[in-house]
Amino acid sequence: MSTGPRAPKNAASSFWTPTRIVIAVAAVVTVLFIIGNTRRTKVRLLVPEVTMPLWLALLFTLVIGALCGMYLDRRK
Repeated sequence: MSTGPRAPKNAASSFWTPTRIVIAVAAVVTVLFIIGNTRRTKVRLLVPEVTMPLWLALLFTLVIGALCGMYLDRRK
């Protein structure tokens, strides 16, 4: 038994899937976090001590962690 033709989805409703909404919210929160953490901080890298914005130091940590996670996931 047919319920009739389905209405075509418009481009806007098919673009905003739940996953994309979560990613968009995470991106907005990340930008707000970066804006709030612009002060410079000292970071010790084994021997040298460098001064950089806090958000940049956290970004480096995120990238290194993501690369380690990708490496470990690939080994499985």
